[in-house]
Amino acid sequence: MDLEMTSFTTVATAIGLKITGAILLYMIGRWLISIAVHGLGRILTARNFDATLQRYIASILGVLLNIVLVVAILGYFGVETTSFAALLAGVGLAVGAAWSGLLANFAAGAFLIIFRPYKVGDYVVAGGIEGTVTEIGLFNTTITSPDNVQTIVGNNKVSGDTIKNFSAHGYRRVERTAQLAFGVDALDAIARLQPALAAIPNVVADPAPDVEILDFNDKGTVLAVRPYCHTDHYWQVFFDTNKLIAATFGTAGYPVPFVVQQHLKSAD
Repeated sequence: MDLEMTSFTTVATAIGLKITGAILLYMIGRWLISIAVHGLGRILTARNFDATLQRYIASILGVLLNIVLVVAILGYFGVETTSFAALLAGVGLAVGAAWSGLLANFAAGAFLIIFRPYKVGDYVVAGGIEGTVTEIGLFNTTITSPDNVQTIVGNNKVSGDTIKNFSAHGYRRVERTAQLAFGVDALDAIARLQPALAAIPNVVADPAPDVEILDFNDKGTVLAVRPYCHTDHYWQVFFDTNKLIAATFGTAGYPVPFVVQQHLKSAD
């Protein structure tokens, strides 16, 4: 009985030491991986690499080093790593067939990095989601919408859909309209609005704001009011333009537009 207990204690101690060693190996490995990834990030930053490319390369390095760590831990437990590598390749093929969508996202992410339709910090519509790009990962693009909601979109969906990049140019146009009542001189309204628009904060001077007659309806003349600004200031200029139209027309004493109905009387 004492011999069996001694054997059991010896085996349990050996297993415990193995497990403890594996845990320490995992913790040290994760710490070294973190150092390597952060070190690579600092090197890329020092070499003025684009932030989008930095995160993409760091993600690839992190995945590869974690695979190496898993193989090392299995080798520590006595698992034949060459056999495991072959098994991993076979499993990879099977998983690749099953997760073709995931691989498609990975491939699409590589093309997004190469062709660069947008970068981190750009304001876009991608995959049907509008907002600021905060991260381009191996498989997904993370977009934060104007109402501060984080949305994660698969890279394959992004690359297979129309992409609008509002940050690609130095400015964009703010589209507003102003309704005039019948009898109001449209040219007088244009003369009042145009210089006032140029004074709105963050409206660019070139091109100058546009104020033109857009259409006529059953209330009167409709003006197109179009200042230009950087995309970062779009909503500020949008709301300021609305307030400016209301204040300018109020100061000018323009009447409130209303529908004019014409009643036709049949001849007796």
